[in-house]
Amino acid sequence: MTTKTRRDLVGLGFISPWLIGFIAFTAWPFLRSIQLSFTRYDIVRPPKWVGVSNYQSLFTNDEVFRNSAWITLKFAAISVPLMIVAGVTLALLLNANIRGIAFYRTVFFLPSIVPTVASTAIFMWILNPQIGLVNGLLSKIGITGPGWLNDPKWALWSLMFMGLWGVGNSMVIYLAGLKDIPIYLYEAAIVDGASPVKRLYKITLPMLTPVIFFNLVMGVISALQYFTQAYIMTNGGPADSTRFYALYLFDRAWRYADMGYASAMAWILFVAIMLLTAALFGTQKRWVHYGG
Repeated sequence: MTTKTRRDLVGLGFISPWLIGFIAFTAWPFLRSIQLSFTRYDIVRPPKWVGVSNYQSLFTNDEVFRNSAWITLKFAAISVPLMIVAGVTLALLLNANIRGIAFYRTVFFLPSIVPTVASTAIFMWILNPQIGLVNGLLSKIGITGPGWLNDPKWALWSLMFMGLWGVGNSMVIYLAGLKDIPIYLYEAAIVDGASPVKRLYKITLPMLTPVIFFNLVMGVISALQYFTQAYIMTNGGPADSTRFYALYLFDRAWRYADMGYASAMAWILFVAIMLLTAALFGTQKRWVHYGG
Protein backbone atom coordinates (compact mmCIF):
# COMPACT_ATOMS: atom_id res chain seq x y z
CA MET A 1 0.00 0.00 0.00
CA THR A 2 1.50 3.32 -1.06
CA THR A 3 1.72 6.36 1.18
CA LYS A 4 -0.85 8.21 -0.94
CA THR A 5 -3.35 5.33 -0.70
CA ARG A 6 -2.85 5.16 3.06
CA ARG A 7 -3.47 8.89 3.37
CA ASP A 8 -6.60 8.61 1.21
CA LEU A 9 -7.96 5.82 3.41
CA VAL A 10 -7.25 7.80 6.55
CA GLY A 11 -9.06 10.81 5.05
CA LEU A 12 -12.03 8.65 4.08
CA GLY A 13 -12.08 7.21 7.58
CA PHE A 14 -12.36 10.67 9.09
CA ILE A 15 -15.20 11.77 6.81
CA SER A 16 -16.97 8.37 6.81
CA PRO A 17 -19.58 9.43 9.43
CA TRP A 18 -20.64 12.31 7.19
CA LEU A 19 -20.54 10.12 4.05
CA ILE A 20 -22.71 7.46 5.69
CA GLY A 21 -25.17 10.07 6.89
CA PHE A 22 -25.28 11.74 3.48
CA ILE A 23 -25.89 8.47 1.63
CA ALA A 24 -28.46 7.16 4.13
CA PHE A 25 -30.42 10.35 4.80
CA THR A 26 -29.95 12.48 1.67
CA ALA A 27 -28.76 10.62 -1.44
CA TRP A 28 -30.85 7.45 -0.99
CA PRO A 29 -34.15 9.24 -0.14
CA PHE A 30 -33.49 11.62 -3.05
CA LEU A 31 -33.11 8.74 -5.53
CA ARG A 32 -35.87 6.67 -3.92
CA SER A 33 -38.34 9.52 -4.32
CA ILE A 34 -37.90 9.35 -8.10
CA GLN A 35 -39.14 5.79 -8.10
CA LEU A 36 -41.94 6.53 -5.63
CA SER A 37 -43.21 9.38 -7.81
CA PHE A 38 -44.28 6.76 -10.35
CA THR A 39 -46.11 4.65 -7.79
CA ARG A 40 -49.13 4.69 -5.50
CA TYR A 41 -47.70 4.29 -2.00
CA ASP A 42 -49.42 4.78 1.35
CA ILE A 43 -46.56 3.56 3.62
CA VAL A 44 -48.63 0.60 4.88
CA ARG A 45 -48.76 -1.35 1.61
CA PRO A 46 -45.95 -1.90 -0.91
CA PRO A 47 -45.63 0.68 -3.69
CA LYS A 48 -47.77 -0.04 -6.77
CA TRP A 49 -46.44 1.13 -10.12
CA VAL A 50 -48.80 3.58 -11.84
CA GLY A 51 -46.46 5.19 -14.38
CA VAL A 52 -47.02 8.90 -14.98
CA SER A 53 -50.50 8.82 -13.44
CA ASN A 54 -49.46 11.01 -10.50
CA TYR A 55 -48.03 13.69 -12.77
CA GLN A 56 -51.02 13.53 -15.07
CA SER A 57 -53.43 13.97 -12.15
CA LEU A 58 -51.45 16.92 -10.81
CA PHE A 59 -51.58 18.87 -14.05
CA THR A 60 -55.07 17.95 -15.21
CA ASN A 61 -57.29 17.14 -12.22
CA ASP A 62 -55.82 18.81 -9.13
CA GLU A 63 -57.18 22.32 -8.65
CA VAL A 64 -55.50 22.61 -5.22
CA PHE A 65 -52.13 21.89 -6.84
CA ARG A 66 -52.59 24.70 -9.35
CA ASN A 67 -53.83 27.09 -6.68
CA SER A 68 -50.94 26.32 -4.33
CA ALA A 69 -48.42 26.76 -7.16
CA TRP A 70 -49.93 30.13 -8.06
CA ILE A 71 -49.92 31.31 -4.43
CA THR A 72 -46.28 30.26 -4.03
CA LEU A 73 -45.20 32.01 -7.24
CA LYS A 74 -47.11 35.15 -6.25
CA PHE A 75 -45.49 35.10 -2.81
CA ALA A 76 -42.01 34.69 -4.32
CA ALA A 77 -42.57 37.40 -6.97
CA ILE A 78 -43.54 39.99 -4.34
CA SER A 79 -41.68 39.01 -1.17
CA VAL A 80 -38.24 38.42 -2.71
CA PRO A 81 -37.93 41.90 -4.34
CA LEU A 82 -39.41 43.42 -1.17
CA MET A 83 -36.78 41.71 0.96
CA ILE A 84 -34.00 42.84 -1.39
CA VAL A 85 -35.13 46.48 -1.29
CA ALA A 86 -35.53 46.40 2.49
CA GLY A 87 -32.18 44.69 3.01
CA VAL A 88 -30.24 47.05 0.75
CA THR A 89 -31.92 50.14 2.23
CA LEU A 90 -31.21 48.99 5.78
CA ALA A 91 -27.60 48.17 4.92
CA LEU A 92 -27.08 51.60 3.38
CA LEU A 93 -28.45 53.26 6.51
CA LEU A 94 -26.33 51.10 8.82
CA ASN A 95 -23.19 51.74 6.76
CA ALA A 96 -23.00 55.29 8.06
CA ASN A 97 -20.11 56.29 10.31
CA ILE A 98 -22.01 57.60 13.32
CA ARG A 99 -21.70 57.06 17.04
CA GLY A 100 -23.32 53.83 18.25
CA ILE A 101 -23.71 52.32 14.79
CA ALA A 102 -22.60 48.90 16.08
CA PHE A 103 -25.51 48.95 18.53
CA TYR A 104 -28.02 49.69 15.78
CA ARG A 105 -26.58 46.94 13.58
CA THR A 106 -26.99 44.48 16.45
CA VAL A 107 -30.57 45.59 17.10
CA PHE A 108 -31.61 45.09 13.49
CA PHE A 109 -29.83 41.75 13.20
CA LEU A 110 -31.15 40.18 16.42
CA PRO A 111 -34.68 39.40 15.10
CA SER A 112 -33.19 37.19 12.38
CA ILE A 113 -31.68 34.81 14.95
CA VAL A 114 -34.93 34.33 16.86
CA PRO A 115 -36.21 30.77 16.21
CA THR A 116 -38.85 30.66 13.50
CA VAL A 117 -41.49 29.10 15.74
CA ALA A 118 -40.94 31.74 18.42
CA SER A 119 -41.16 34.65 15.99
CA THR A 120 -44.25 33.09 14.41
CA ALA A 121 -45.93 32.90 17.82
CA ILE A 122 -45.10 36.58 18.39
CA PHE A 123 -46.65 37.60 15.09
CA MET A 124 -49.78 35.58 15.79
CA TRP A 125 -50.33 38.02 18.66
CA ILE A 126 -49.16 41.10 16.74
CA LEU A 127 -51.60 40.38 13.91
CA ASN A 128 -54.50 39.23 16.09
CA PRO A 129 -57.53 41.24 14.91
CA GLN A 130 -58.98 41.65 18.42
CA ILE A 131 -56.02 42.02 20.81
CA GLY A 132 -53.10 42.41 18.39
CA LEU A 133 -50.56 45.21 18.49
CA VAL A 134 -51.09 46.36 14.88
CA ASN A 135 -54.86 46.78 15.12
CA GLY A 136 -54.44 48.30 18.58
CA LEU A 137 -52.18 51.01 17.16
CA LEU A 138 -54.49 51.56 14.19
CA SER A 139 -57.46 52.02 16.51
CA LYS A 140 -55.57 54.84 18.26
CA ILE A 141 -55.82 56.90 15.07
CA GLY A 142 -59.38 55.90 14.26
CA ILE A 143 -58.68 53.11 11.77
CA THR A 144 -60.37 49.72 12.04
CA GLY A 145 -57.74 47.15 11.15
CA PRO A 146 -58.48 44.14 8.92
CA GLY A 147 -58.63 40.54 10.05
CA TRP A 148 -55.08 39.94 8.82
CA LEU A 149 -54.54 36.17 9.12
CA ASN A 150 -58.31 35.56 9.36
CA ASP A 151 -59.09 37.43 6.13
CA PRO A 152 -58.41 35.73 2.75
CA LYS A 153 -57.61 39.14 1.24
CA TRP A 154 -54.96 39.93 3.84
CA ALA A 155 -53.54 36.58 4.98
CA LEU A 156 -50.90 36.27 2.25
CA TRP A 157 -49.87 39.91 2.65
CA SER A 158 -49.57 39.35 6.39
CA LEU A 159 -47.05 36.57 5.83
CA MET A 160 -45.08 38.83 3.47
CA PHE A 161 -45.10 41.56 6.10
CA MET A 162 -43.87 39.08 8.68
CA GLY A 163 -40.98 38.12 6.38
CA LEU A 164 -39.46 41.57 6.86
CA TRP A 165 -38.82 40.57 10.47
CA GLY A 166 -35.89 38.41 9.31
CA VAL A 167 -34.35 40.91 6.89
CA GLY A 168 -31.31 41.13 9.19
CA ASN A 169 -29.76 38.05 7.57
CA SER A 170 -29.55 39.62 4.13
CA MET A 171 -28.78 43.02 5.65
CA VAL A 172 -25.52 41.68 7.10
CA ILE A 173 -24.50 40.28 3.70
CA TYR A 174 -25.28 43.57 1.97
CA LEU A 175 -23.34 45.42 4.65
CA ALA A 176 -20.32 43.21 4.02
CA GLY A 177 -20.67 43.93 0.30
CA LEU A 178 -20.74 47.68 0.96
CA LYS A 179 -17.57 47.43 3.05
CA ASP A 180 -15.87 45.65 0.14
CA ILE A 181 -16.41 48.51 -2.34
CA PRO A 182 -13.07 50.29 -2.94
CA ILE A 183 -13.04 53.71 -1.30
CA TYR A 184 -11.05 55.21 -4.17
CA LEU A 185 -14.10 54.94 -6.42
CA TYR A 186 -16.00 57.30 -4.14
CA GLU A 187 -13.03 59.62 -3.84
CA ALA A 188 -12.72 59.88 -7.60
CA ALA A 189 -16.47 60.50 -7.95
CA ILE A 190 -16.37 63.25 -5.33
CA VAL A 191 -13.47 64.93 -7.14
CA ASP A 192 -15.53 64.81 -10.35
CA GLY A 193 -18.42 66.48 -8.52
CA ALA A 194 -20.83 63.49 -8.38
CA SER A 195 -23.73 63.96 -5.96
CA PRO A 196 -24.55 61.36 -3.26
CA VAL A 197 -27.49 60.11 -5.33
CA LYS A 198 -25.33 59.74 -8.42
CA ARG A 199 -22.66 57.90 -6.42
CA LEU A 200 -25.38 55.55 -5.18
CA TYR A 201 -26.62 54.68 -8.69
CA LYS A 202 -23.27 54.75 -10.49
CA ILE A 203 -21.00 53.10 -7.89
CA THR A 204 -22.74 51.58 -4.88
CA LEU A 205 -25.56 49.64 -6.51
CA PRO A 206 -23.54 48.34 -9.50
CA MET A 207 -20.75 47.17 -7.17
CA LEU A 208 -23.32 45.55 -4.91
CA THR A 209 -24.99 43.55 -7.70
CA PRO A 210 -23.05 40.29 -7.00
CA VAL A 211 -24.40 40.32 -3.44
CA ILE A 212 -27.89 41.23 -4.66
CA PHE A 213 -27.72 38.36 -7.15
CA PHE A 214 -26.72 35.90 -4.42
CA ASN A 215 -29.59 36.99 -2.17
CA LEU A 216 -31.97 36.92 -5.13
CA VAL A 217 -31.16 33.29 -5.92
CA MET A 218 -31.29 32.20 -2.28
CA GLY A 219 -34.49 34.18 -1.74
CA VAL A 220 -36.27 32.57 -4.68
CA ILE A 221 -35.24 29.07 -3.56
CA SER A 222 -36.40 29.79 -0.02
CA ALA A 223 -39.70 31.38 -1.10
CA LEU A 224 -40.63 28.40 -3.29
CA GLN A 225 -40.19 26.14 -0.25
CA TYR A 226 -42.06 28.42 2.18
CA PHE A 227 -43.70 26.25 4.82
CA THR A 228 -43.14 26.74 8.56
CA GLN A 229 -44.83 30.09 9.12
CA ALA A 230 -47.87 29.19 7.01
CA TYR A 231 -48.19 25.81 8.72
CA ILE A 232 -48.17 27.32 12.21
CA MET A 233 -50.12 30.52 11.61
CA THR A 234 -52.80 29.61 9.06
CA ASN A 235 -52.38 25.94 8.08
CA GLY A 236 -53.38 26.94 4.56
CA GLY A 237 -56.38 29.04 5.48
CA PRO A 238 -58.49 30.98 5.37
CA ALA A 239 -60.19 29.59 2.27
CA ASP A 240 -56.88 28.13 1.01
CA SER A 241 -55.47 31.65 0.56
CA THR A 242 -52.14 30.61 2.13
CA ARG A 243 -51.95 26.99 1.03
CA PHE A 244 -48.40 27.13 -0.25
CA TYR A 245 -46.98 24.42 -2.46
CA ALA A 246 -44.80 22.94 0.29
CA LEU A 247 -47.75 22.94 2.69
CA TYR A 248 -49.93 21.06 0.23
CA LEU A 249 -47.07 18.63 -0.41
CA PHE A 250 -46.79 18.03 3.34
CA ASP A 251 -50.54 17.38 3.59
CA ARG A 252 -50.48 14.87 0.73
CA ALA A 253 -47.56 13.03 2.28
CA TRP A 254 -48.43 12.97 5.98
CA ARG A 255 -52.11 13.83 6.32
CA TYR A 256 -53.32 11.66 3.43
CA ALA A 257 -50.37 9.20 3.41
CA ASP A 258 -50.10 9.58 -0.36
CA MET A 259 -46.33 9.31 -0.64
CA GLY A 260 -46.25 8.60 -4.37
CA TYR A 261 -48.29 11.70 -5.15
CA ALA A 262 -46.19 13.80 -2.75
CA SER A 263 -42.98 12.51 -4.34
CA ALA A 264 -44.24 13.62 -7.75
CA MET A 265 -44.99 17.05 -6.29
CA ALA A 266 -41.51 17.20 -4.76
CA TRP A 267 -39.88 16.49 -8.10
CA ILE A 268 -41.97 19.10 -9.86
CA LEU A 269 -40.83 21.59 -7.23
CA PHE A 270 -37.21 20.48 -7.65
CA VAL A 271 -37.36 20.93 -11.43
CA ALA A 272 -39.08 24.33 -11.06
CA ILE A 273 -36.37 25.55 -8.68
CA MET A 274 -33.63 24.30 -11.00
CA LEU A 275 -35.20 26.01 -14.03
CA LEU A 276 -35.74 29.30 -12.22
CA THR A 277 -32.21 29.23 -10.82
CA ALA A 278 -30.78 28.52 -14.27
CA ALA A 279 -32.86 31.38 -15.70
CA LEU A 280 -31.52 33.75 -13.04
CA PHE A 281 -27.95 32.69 -13.78
CA GLY A 282 -28.64 33.28 -17.45
CA THR A 283 -29.51 36.92 -16.75
CA GLN A 284 -26.53 37.78 -14.56
CA LYS A 285 -24.26 38.82 -17.44
CA ARG A 286 -26.66 41.65 -18.24
CA TRP A 287 -26.76 43.31 -14.82
CA VAL A 288 -24.27 41.75 -12.38
CA HIS A 289 -20.90 43.51 -12.32
CA TYR A 290 -17.85 41.75 -10.90
CA GLY A 291 -14.55 43.41 -10.11
CA GLY A 292 -13.53 46.84 -8.89
